[in-house]
Amino acid sequence: MRLPPWLGSGTRGRDLALAGVSLAGGLVLWTLGWQPQIRPHPDVPAVLFLPPLLAMCVAVGLRLVAPRASLAVGTAAVVVDIALGGSLGAILIYTQVLYDACVYGPPRLWRWLLRATIGLSVVGAIVGVVLTDQWSGVAVGVLVVLVGLLPVLTGISVRQYRDQAAAERARAEQTARLVELDRRQAVSAERARMARELHDVVANHLSAVAIHATAVLSVPGLDRGQVESALRVIRESSVQGLAEMRQMIEVLREPGGDGTAVPESVSARLAETDELVERVRAAGLAVRVRTDGAPGPLPVGVDLAAYRIVQESLTNALKHGTGEADLTIAYRPAEVVLTVENPVRRDGAGLPGAGAGLIGMRERATLLAGRFSAGPHDGRWQVRAALPIGEGR
Repeated sequence: MRLPPWLGSGTRGRDLALAGVSLAGGLVLWTLGWQPQIRPHPDVPAVLFLPPLLAMCVAVGLRLVAPRASLAVGTAAVVVDIALGGSLGAILIYTQVLYDACVYGPPRLWRWLLRATIGLSVVGAIVGVVLTDQWSGVAVGVLVVLVGLLPVLTGISVRQYRDQAAAERARAEQTARLVELDRRQAVSAERARMARELHDVVANHLSAVAIHATAVLSVPGLDRGQVESALRVIRESSVQGLAEMRQMIEVLREPGGDGTAVPESVSARLAETDELVERVRAAGLAVRVRTDGAPGPLPVGVDLAAYRIVQESLTNALKHGTGEADLTIAYRPAEVVLTVENPVRRDGAGLPGAGAGLIGMRERATLLAGRFSAGPHDGRWQVRAALPIGEGR
C-alpha cells in the first residue's frame, strides 16, 4: 500500500505523524502506570511525567528541521523525567531522538554522541558497582548501553549506508554524464567525418560536371565532337560520383559497424591516383605527376586521407587555376608527403566555393597527427600535407 505524498520520506508531515504516534504510545504507557521506573520518589504525582513526554514528542517533530535543537530538547526532557523517577514512554522515545540526531545531524554531532554514550556507559557501570558493592551493579551500564549507545550505533550505521548510497548515486550520475558527453563527441566527430566524405565525393565530381556544362553552354559554335567530349566527361564524373556515394551508403548501412572507419574494401587508395589524374585531365586540367621514393602499403586511414587530399587539391586547381598543376607524392620512411601546386587566376574567376575543402583537408591531416599547409608559394598556390605512416612500412 502506498503512503500519501504528505507522508513521504523527508516531509514535514511524516515528522509530525511520527511525533503524534510517539505521543500516543507514551500516553498509553502513562495510562498503564508504567512510571516511575527508577522510583527515587515513589510519591511523585503521575501527571508530572506528562510535560517531559510532550517535550520529547516535540523533539521528535524537530528531527529534520533542527537536529541540534531536537537533541537538546530531548536530552533536557529525559533528564527531568529521570529526576522524577523515569517513565518507560519518555525513555523509549529518547532512543528515537538519539537515532535521528545521528542520522540527520551534522557529522560532528554523531561523533560527539558516540563519545558521550560510551563514556556514560563506562561511568554507569562503575557507579553501579560502587553503589551496590556487587558486580551486578554493572547492569546500570548495560541500561545506558541499551538506551543510549545502541541507538547511536544504529543511527551511525544507517547514516553511513545513506552517505554511501548518495555517493554511489552521484558517481553513477557523473558516469552517465561522461557517457553522454562521450556519445555527443562521438556523434559530432562522426558527423564531421561524414561531412568531409560527402564533400569529397559529391563536390569534386559535381565541380567537373559544372565546369564542362558551363563550357558547353557559354562557348558558342561547338562542333558535335567537342560537345560529345564534354558530355562524356560529365557522364564519367557523374557515374564515378554515384559509385562512390553508393559505397559510402553501403558502409553506413553495414550491420554492426560503428562508422568510425571506412572498410578497406571500399576505401579510396593513394594507389588509385593515376585514375584520378586521368579523370581530372579529361576534365581539362593538365597534371604533371612526380613520385619520389618507392610506393608501399599504407595504413587504411592514411591511404584514404592521402587520396582525398589529392582529389580535393586537384579539384581546387581545376576550379580556380589556369589549367595546369604539379602533383608530387614523396614516400619517406616515416611519412608520405603530398604536394600540389598550380597557378591561380588573377581575375578571381572560377566556380564559387565555401572553403570547406581546405578545412576538410586540414582536419584529415590533424586527425592523423600530420602536418598541413595551404597558401601562396612563389607566385603559385601550394597545398602540402605530410601524413605519418610509422617506421619501417
